[in-house]
Amino acid sequence: MDIRVKFLGGAQSVTGSRYLLEIDTTKILVDCGLFQGIKELRKRNWDSFPIDPAEIEMVLLTHAHIDHSGYLPKLVKEGFRGQIILTEPSLDLVKILLTDAGKLQEEEADYAQRKGYSSHEKPEPLYTKEDAETVFDLLHPIQFDEEVSLTDRITLTAYNAGHILGASILKLRVRGEHQTKTIVFSGDLGRYNDPILNPPIGLPKADILFIESTYGDRLHETNAPEELLAKAINDTYQKGGVAVIPSFAVGRTQLILYYLFKLQQKGKIPQIPIYVDSPMAIDVTKLYKDYLKYHRLGPSLQEEHANPFAHKNLHYYQSQESSMSLNNLRGDAIIISASGMATGGRILHHLYNRLPHEQDSIIFVGYQAEGTRGRKILDGEKYSRMYGLDIEVKADIYYINGLSAHADQNELIKWADGIADKPKMTFVVHGEIEAATVFARKLEELFDWNTMVPNYLESVEIFQGI
Repeated sequence: MDIRVKFLGGAQSVTGSRYLLEIDTTKILVDCGLFQGIKELRKRNWDSFPIDPAEIEMVLLTHAHIDHSGYLPKLVKEGFRGQIILTEPSLDLVKILLTDAGKLQEEEADYAQRKGYSSHEKPEPLYTKEDAETVFDLLHPIQFDEEVSLTDRITLTAYNAGHILGASILKLRVRGEHQTKTIVFSGDLGRYNDPILNPPIGLPKADILFIESTYGDRLHETNAPEELLAKAINDTYQKGGVAVIPSFAVGRTQLILYYLFKLQQKGKIPQIPIYVDSPMAIDVTKLYKDYLKYHRLGPSLQEEHANPFAHKNLHYYQSQESSMSLNNLRGDAIIISASGMATGGRILHHLYNRLPHEQDSIIFVGYQAEGTRGRKILDGEKYSRMYGLDIEVKADIYYINGLSAHADQNELIKWADGIADKPKMTFVVHGEIEAATVFARKLEELFDWNTMVPNYLESVEIFQGI
């Protein structure tokens, strides 16, 4: 039995994760992500898929984030009909995220046509909301720690990875004619001290390891994020203003709600209303009650006075009308809205209404990528362009460190150190080239591992005649 891997994404980039395993004649795609970020990467979404999607027998998903799941509608559109295997929470998250992604694709194509900035006479979306829904019947849920048979020679076990609800480390056991080999995909690893999610599970054995390296060259700041958040809220309250928090709908919003609840409980910030103005974030937050065993908050969510997602100060605003009504608030409130980098969504009308006022504040709680509106505001631009207008930035701007859902370099090393025997090969993936290269060197220095930072579309034979 021979085993090969082809890197269709997530190679020297933190996006578009797709790894094609060919185990003799069986083709398995691990993750099926959309390329995001700079134009050069986004253009890859439109390239012909390197093999006929109909030849792929199954897709295994580590977790629901769009850079790991967002290409699924296109894959199905082009002929894939196999099972998509993922954890139970990931299944529900994928439905929410893909539906939203299809809607956004349609809106962007429509906007490009109306504004005339596309080179195509009638720009088409990569896929539609309807295309996204065709994926749902193929989703097949599994539970953590349960070994399932994929074929008569291949089994799969998913383990908790932290990172986001339902995120998993995938272990494949392949039984050849002469030997059994273990192939491990770390997926995106979470933090060891996350207050909501359980830490990533360590695995003692991996003959072949694929490990992420998003923060492979960096350490997270050690400042207590809740203290920085409290200061920003209190500063704004003292001025009689409204604090606006741009936040990602999956994971980050729930973490912010947890910290705000704890701060109000301890009397460290005032008992003012908190508004969650993001339909997607609201839908995601509901899932935490459906999947109590997948996170640390199980008992809290069942007690009326201990639930950070349901208390007297917290208000969920689903409709457009209720969202617009928040524009009338003149002080003593916190608004959480998406998107986290202020690139679109409801957060824009909050920025439009709050940026010009000195008493209000904008609190960024996540990484702001180069070129995004959030990054430009954070870097001190005096005017922010939205709705065709230049809006003066007079509000106070804050940035809270230490809230990343990704393991940093030390945490990645801690997880890798749990593998008792040296893997035959470790592929360092899902990281920009500098981060991946630095982390690969660290693994070589500390553990004497054989590492490789693969190129996009590179193929590697990992076992021959097992």
